[in-house]
Amino acid sequence: MKTALFVGLVVFTLVYLAFLGRAVVRARRARKDGEPGVAPTRFALLLGFVTNFFDTLGIGSFAPTTAVFKLRRMVPDEKIPGTLNAGHTLPTVTQALIFIAIISVDVPTLVMMIAAAVAGSWFGAGIVSGWPRRNIQIGMGLALLAAAALFLLKIFEIAPPGGNTLSLEGLRLGIGLFGNFVLGALMELGVGLYAPCMILVALLGMDPRAAFPIMMGSCAFLMPVGSIKFILRDSLSLRTVLGLGLGGIPGVLIAAFIVKELPLYWLRWLVVVVVLYAAVSMLRSAARERAATAGAAVRPVAQSS
Repeated sequence: MKTALFVGLVVFTLVYLAFLGRAVVRARRARKDGEPGVAPTRFALLLGFVTNFFDTLGIGSFAPTTAVFKLRRMVPDEKIPGTLNAGHTLPTVTQALIFIAIISVDVPTLVMMIAAAVAGSWFGAGIVSGWPRRNIQIGMGLALLAAAALFLLKIFEIAPPGGNTLSLEGLRLGIGLFGNFVLGALMELGVGLYAPCMILVALLGMDPRAAFPIMMGSCAFLMPVGSIKFILRDSLSLRTVLGLGLGGIPGVLIAAFIVKELPLYWLRWLVVVVVLYAAVSMLRSAARERAATAGAAVRPVAQSS
């Protein structure tokens, strides 16, 4: 079954690459003189390398990437969810191939948890990709606040210790599948699956190490699926997606096979501060958007009176 899982992951990734490739070709044909192309910038490549390097070591990539997007105004707010998911797909697939291969977990449990996350992703992407800008700003702001809270749980080691089982059955399996479905849906809004999945499997009595293949496998399957909807609706920044993907793969390989482990205590605190700042900034943008919309609605009424 593990071999079938690897084959399925390759197939999902190839389908994602086919849709991404078609989007790149269309963007090049539609490009007008003087407009920027789809070639990734050096900063996007560097961002992909750094965020996926630390993601492999346990920091997570979605919240830091979102913070950088917001602070540097790299990507329009309404395109951040799609850019996150599509951009981090290839590095996450690379991580999944590594962790599924080297960490033992009950394969039927792993397959069912992945399937639940993929179903949640398809459901979530269909909603988020069609949301107006202000809804995405509010959702992303709340997602960043949730990410900061999860970082604090990690820093203060408040997360449940977990058990020693590598499989789920009965009621615990049902709870796990529902939980991973919800996490898959939230992933499309920018809520990274790493920390919530770690807490979920620990609460269900599984060995915390089992979270790595479950988390990485879930992300690796759901991100291509969800990304296709964002690609079809043009709800992403193609050049940033390419930068994150191409820069992220070497970051994953260096972290997994060369560095392997780093003291990350102070880095986590730094990420908390930056993520909180980005969350407040995102929610303020949503508030300004609401005020602007209300003002536009009031002016015609005032003029007519």
